[in-house]
Amino acid sequence: MSAYILVKDYMNRNVITVNIELTVEEVERQMLKYDKDSFPVVNDKNQVVGMIGISDLLFRHPNMKIGKIMSKSVIGVPPDMKIDIAARIMFRNGISRLPVVDPEKDNEIVGIFTHTDIIRAHIERVTPSKVTKLIKTFEDLYTIKINLETKKIRLSDLIPSQKTTDIDELKSRMYELKKGLAEPIVVIKSRGGYIIVDGHHRALAAHRIGFEELDTYLLVPEREIEFGLEREARKLGLKSVEDIIIDEEGYSSLIKGVIIKR
Repeated sequence: MSAYILVKDYMNRNVITVNIELTVEEVERQMLKYDKDSFPVVNDKNQVVGMIGISDLLFRHPNMKIGKIMSKSVIGVPPDMKIDIAARIMFRNGISRLPVVDPEKDNEIVGIFTHTDIIRAHIERVTPSKVTKLIKTFEDLYTIKINLETKKIRLSDLIPSQKTTDIDELKSRMYELKKGLAEPIVVIKSRGGYIIVDGHHRALAAHRIGFEELDTYLLVPEREIEFGLEREARKLGLKSVEDIIIDEEGYSSLIKGVIIKR
């Protein structure tokens, strides 16, 4: 089983497509029938050859074949792509859905991946098991009992332990926070304050949006102790989330997707 959440874990396998030989009128009927504003266009081998949207149909003759007016440059993603990379492709290109294609079968369509799937994946990503594993790691490293609390903490009281964050991830977390979909960040109470363990993107996103506090999973040791993350933060000169540097390049080198041109 993959350690990452993949597109195939959340894509819709019952994708609705239209054949390249259909006419404008026939596609309009399909849009009305399925309440969709766009479709992947496929050939007789179920291979993606384009995309057709409602704007492409405007002022076109009803009998015109959609192969003449569809967009022939399409971004698709393979089913084994990490879901976060697929999300960045959407944000970078301003699109709401991606055909999922099998590169080994000449881009045969196997599903569709949408903004809704991203939201669903992030809601379901809240895993107490991840927090439990972090607690055990700290307990083993420092031979100390760690208790777990859920608590709202002021952003001004949070100390990051990570120097940089990338712009794509930051934008994704801002989107989630605005929609009320982001899970709590993980924080540990060290001698010098509240140190962020996991969730630097969310913390900085909350600061950028104007939040004053954030939900946290707070790890509380049974006695006062300075954890290594606090020493790391001090070494990096980090005192608040405002000190986190944004990598403007982001994942631009990774989010090429599959450019389908025919």
